[in-house]
Amino acid sequence: MAKLLFNVLKLSPIVVAATLFVSNGAFASVEKVTSVDELAQVTSVSQLSDVQPSDWAFQSVQSLVERYGCIAGYPDGTFKGNRALTRYEFAAGLNACLERITQLIAAGTTVLPEADTEAIDRLSEEFNDELIGIVDRINGLDARAAKIEANQFSTTAKLKGEALFAVSDSFGGTDGDKTNTVFTNRVRLGISSSFNGKDNLSLRLQARNTPSIKDGGSNMTRLGFDGVTTGGNNVEMDKLSYSFKPSDKLSVKIDAVGAEMNDNVNNYNPVLASSGGGAISRYGRFNPIYRVAGGQSAVTVNYGKSNSALRLNAGYVNNNATDTAKGIFEGDNTFFGQVDLKPTKKLNVGVAYARAYRSGGSGLLGSTGSGNANKPFSGAPTTANVYSLLANYQLNKKTTLAGWYGFADADAGANDANINYWAASLGVKDFGAKGNTLGLIFGQPPKVTGGKGTFNEDNGTSYHLEGLYKMKVNDRIDVTPGLLVIFNPEHNNTKDTVYVGTLRTTFKF
Repeated sequence: MAKLLFNVLKLSPIVVAATLFVSNGAFASVEKVTSVDELAQVTSVSQLSDVQPSDWAFQSVQSLVERYGCIAGYPDGTFKGNRALTRYEFAAGLNACLERITQLIAAGTTVLPEADTEAIDRLSEEFNDELIGIVDRINGLDARAAKIEANQFSTTAKLKGEALFAVSDSFGGTDGDKTNTVFTNRVRLGISSSFNGKDNLSLRLQARNTPSIKDGGSNMTRLGFDGVTTGGNNVEMDKLSYSFKPSDKLSVKIDAVGAEMNDNVNNYNPVLASSGGGAISRYGRFNPIYRVAGGQSAVTVNYGKSNSALRLNAGYVNNNATDTAKGIFEGDNTFFGQVDLKPTKKLNVGVAYARAYRSGGSGLLGSTGSGNANKPFSGAPTTANVYSLLANYQLNKKTTLAGWYGFADADAGANDANINYWAASLGVKDFGAKGNTLGLIFGQPPKVTGGKGTFNEDNGTSYHLEGLYKMKVNDRIDVTPGLLVIFNPEHNNTKDTVYVGTLRTTFKF
């Protein structure tokens, strides 16, 4: 066969160009073959930046482009004519050129030279089996595509699911609730649909039975995926939202159920923010200011593309989950704003602000930090201004360093309390093996550091230390062992260190 091809190559430039044609990657897989018309993107050899007049096959490529129009290049305008190819790839390119030439002959616009006709005949005979195989594969793909289309969930909606199973327990300290090891689950089913390609309607159903691990009555030991649905694992709708883009830079999202500001803006902890694949703790996932701005419903407006140097974000959140009689503005609510800056490709810096009102029944900082920090005035109606600095820096393609600092000024009439918190995290992707992730988090959970009048002050300092290692079993399954350590729980230096161990397994479908 090699000798025959050599002789054919000497006879006509069409074979040389056909060989280069398939080597450009357009037929990296025979199953990707569609039609010549879809691939014939090049009308002049000058459009291929890496094909020069000095190249040994330049005239062949030029001839095939100008005479037959069956050359396709990469999207970046290159041809990559030196790439090796298989017999199937060669046959695929030959088949594409034959189809194009047949069209030209049928239209009466081209007369093949005798040398090209002989070369085509020889190649057609040599690659007859491969050409037949290509046709069979295309027919098979058509049948498979028709079957998938006939049995798909919806032509406009996408269905995604996640099932999470975890074994958890706490050690040390004084457990105010349970000392038993617990095996829990959380199952989510999400449906999203777009009506014009620039909008998204999203609904999520959830069932879970993971209790809050509150060793010694502290929220500092809570897991990032805890919660119990009504009736203890009954299915309920926990998210309903609609987003759209009035322009390329402007986007709007309306949350009707389950508003989470950490999903609506950049939360600056990209590797560890996910409850199913990130940090195991509640505090370690992201800055508590996003929990301040989380609630029942919300409207969020973003101006600027996600990778632009400047992006502006603003939102209003209604925190009343049940008391709708108070309306949108009379009950618990939060006004939120964030400015995102991207000085370099690797560095992201943000400034966030939240103005929150709590009637007293719900905590101020979303059950992170000490009890005093969440209710510094023992449940009295509270107004708070929360300020935060956020940043993340990509050390390399696999390693991201992130951190945040926050300060809250809370007041209830003549009483005032100051709250501080901070944290830093390190996320390393492909650590140990491809798809695995190492995560480390250290910080100080929200703490009441001072104020005036009557308020609940923390007299010690707690520290949050967390380590986890997410192991990728396959594209659908992750297993994550993690350990959370809280030194001086509830900012009380007299309390013993608490350890929380978790083995989390996440299934995606």
